[in-house]
Amino acid sequence: MTTAPRTLPDPGALPPERYGAFLTVRRGIPLLLTASAFLAALIHAAGRGWWMLGLVAGVASAWPTFLRGPAYLRNRTSIMRWDGLWARGLRPLARRLGREDAWILSFCAWHNHRVREAFQHRKARRTLVLLPHCIQWSPCKAGILEDLQTCYDCGKCAVGDYMQAALAGRWESRITNRSHKAYREARAYRPELIVAVSCTDRLLKGLIKLPEVPTYVIPLALPHGMCVDTDFSVAHLRAAMDALAQPAAAAAKVLPLRREA
Repeated sequence: MTTAPRTLPDPGALPPERYGAFLTVRRGIPLLLTASAFLAALIHAAGRGWWMLGLVAGVASAWPTFLRGPAYLRNRTSIMRWDGLWARGLRPLARRLGREDAWILSFCAWHNHRVREAFQHRKARRTLVLLPHCIQWSPCKAGILEDLQTCYDCGKCAVGDYMQAALAGRWESRITNRSHKAYREARAYRPELIVAVSCTDRLLKGLIKLPEVPTYVIPLALPHGMCVDTDFSVAHLRAAMDALAQPAAAAAKVLPLRREA
């Protein structure tokens, strides 16, 4: 017997981004070095040229963190590469301190914040939603990789709620079980904005692998560990699409990636 689609809750507003840790390090260290070089240049006249060179380097390193809106979008590729170096370079230290996930999520939140600013007054016209296959309930046999609408909408995982939201919003979506396929599909689609859901490690990797495309990321919950029966907030995803993407003008078919042989 066919059941009526569930009523989805109102998405509400996007949650605040908690990027303080990454921004403090990414902007604070270069500015601290800049101030130190300036003081050293005043005190140590003999080496003033070298200290001034260090001052310029510190300013150049910190400057990209102040870019906003269109300037951020124009320079996003280089910004992401530099920020990615900071994120990956300090990741081992964060791991030793037991703060690895918090560090990666702070990096992601910083770029979420900047993407939100960039699309605050001009929403993206061409948006692609990327989802991992592990959100499907593991015993389920529905072939959502082939066709999202094969979902049984049983309520045991987030796929049913997402399917209803995607159909109602006419979102262009991809569900994949391999990161490289998601990157390939995203480049082929050429979106103006990506909204991606994944675990923290893949979010960091994805932001660095696709620096040219503005991406708003949503972390997975891992109640059963990596890659098994994961979960995410469909309301958060709906809020992101409402805030950042223009509504689709016509019905768009949901086309999950094909499973490779």
